[in-house]
Amino acid sequence: MCLGSKKFRTFVSGYAGVSAITPHSAMNPKSLVAISDISKDEILRLLEVARYFEQNPNHKILDGKVVATLFFEPSTRTRLSFETAVNRLGGRVIGFSDASTTSSSKGETLKDTIKMVSNYVDLIIMRHYLEGAARYAAEVTDTPVINAGDGANQHPSQTMLDLYSIYKTQGRLDNLDITMVGDLKYGRTVHSLLMALRHFSPRFKFVACDELMMPREYMEICDKYNIPYEVHTDFSPEVINSTDILYMTRVQRERFSDIMEYERVKDLYSLHNDMLAESRPNMRILHPLPRVNEINPDVDDNPKAYYFEQARNGLYARQALICRALDIDVLNNQSHH
Repeated sequence: MCLGSKKFRTFVSGYAGVSAITPHSAMNPKSLVAISDISKDEILRLLEVARYFEQNPNHKILDGKVVATLFFEPSTRTRLSFETAVNRLGGRVIGFSDASTTSSSKGETLKDTIKMVSNYVDLIIMRHYLEGAARYAAEVTDTPVINAGDGANQHPSQTMLDLYSIYKTQGRLDNLDITMVGDLKYGRTVHSLLMALRHFSPRFKFVACDELMMPREYMEICDKYNIPYEVHTDFSPEVINSTDILYMTRVQRERFSDIMEYERVKDLYSLHNDMLAESRPNMRILHPLPRVNEINPDVDDNPKAYYFEQARNGLYARQALICRALDIDVLNNQSHH
């Protein structure tokens, strides 16, 4: 059983003191739990704000603001990106990167932790190992919450930096051939990216083994929006050479309870530089990082490799999301240097 399974969705109820029957208060409209919480127009506006921050990275917009980063699941990369974004905007950060050092290790419920932290801060940025935890947290506080990843579910800030990377490298988001490779079952980044791209008439190719294929519910979303998709188990030249954005993913050991299953599938899809020889000139390779074996280091020097620049784009995308959460209109109020 993996952490993204339905059994764990019910576990969050017990863990967090969630009532499965009574609905909670409405979420703060500035919270961001899933990319589907924001419209196409808002996505495009956030990309404009990200571009503004790339050109003007340092501000005092958050002077006097305190932001909490609550990481119940470790993620150095995402946490540092968010904390750098707050610092470059002039705000202050409190929080933790290891839940074992907090009262949750003494049995404090998620609800109580969120309520306590809400007393001190203007914004909560949270990563949790349980699917559904971010939406629950957003419903028990009036303080805006940004989901920095919940189980195998959603990772909307990663999606914004992915969209910004696609926009920067392709000059558009519309009508692109997007190929997703690797762990499409538990990889929350591909789920969020698919949800965001549904606005932009993509064509998808899903490359994975049967055990890690894109879940049926996401294929049904493609059907609903008339988005064409192909399912492949073979990472073939035909697939690579008909791609604008090649989105590689790591097979995540931590999502498997059966280590033998992980060992069997972890190296099935690996990209090497010679596989790119006939690829489109505009093609770019993205990866949410960290990588293990799925992109050989010989790809790094290829100009089509974009994953390190992609990570840097995370700073600008997250600055934009923080300003949205705090209701700061950057583009119409540019006097904050």
